[in-house]
Amino acid sequence: MDRFQAMTAFVRVVETGSFSAAARLLQVGQPAVSKTVAQLESQLGVSLLVRSTRGLTPTEAGQRFHEHAKVALQEAEEAELAARGAGRGLSGVLRLSAAPTFARLHVIPQLPRFLDAHPDLSIDMVLDDRPIDLVAEGIDLSLRTGQLSDSGAVARVLARSQRSVLATPGYLARAGRPQVPADLADHEALLFSQNAPAWQFQKGTAQSSVTVRGRVRLSAAEGVRAAVLADMGLTIASDWMFAPELADGRVERLLTDWSLPEIELWAVYPTGRLASAKARAFAAFMEASLQEPPTHDPDVLG
Repeated sequence: MDRFQAMTAFVRVVETGSFSAAARLLQVGQPAVSKTVAQLESQLGVSLLVRSTRGLTPTEAGQRFHEHAKVALQEAEEAELAARGAGRGLSGVLRLSAAPTFARLHVIPQLPRFLDAHPDLSIDMVLDDRPIDLVAEGIDLSLRTGQLSDSGAVARVLARSQRSVLATPGYLARAGRPQVPADLADHEALLFSQNAPAWQFQKGTAQSSVTVRGRVRLSAAEGVRAAVLADMGLTIASDWMFAPELADGRVERLLTDWSLPEIELWAVYPTGRLASAKARAFAAFMEASLQEPPTHDPDVLG
């Protein structure tokens, strides 16, 4: 039995809660994972997992072994990187998750640079507007915007973006240009289902709350983008979401003397697992990339 592989299998079983989920992450058969963990228990002479109809939970000994094993795996990765030297770069597979629109506009165009710097690394990206279970999906790093629903998440802010009321010149020519926040109640708002319909504005010490109406509510940011660009209405969004259109004038900021709360981009790591060197390196790379002047390739953005 390979001790390193056995530790890896056990850690994945604990993190995912099942042999089958761990097997999918490790890209091996479920019987192989079960056999490996059983051999590990036999070698250690203790039961590491309690098997029941509800799933798998670590025993007290299993919890202690899991804590030490995940640290050992992290240190092994760091040792491997140190032995290779900084010039060799990262290796293996980095599993990322991000919202489709943000990834399309700001992550995917940056991947060639990161991959060129790390030729032994490959990237597996999961795109979803809704938060996913990082542990169950085997995600090393999630890039999320907005407020985090999990208060216990291991996360840090990478960047912040201005939010504005946005619309196309075509819509404004038809519906008129709002002059104060209260005017928005008379406009057709394109609503992202994850956002509240009440919009909070501030101008100096003055505050204004407007509950907007709209006949179209969309569950994905890509849908909001498409509806805005079809002159269907106005919306509130970050500069990230409409970066190319703001740059070339296809979308305009409205009520610019009023401000809205900024939106944050978070690097979120799986709870209960040390962040891998690959994940930390990519988070730092994105943090630096978002400070650079935007460049948008129309072939990438569509």
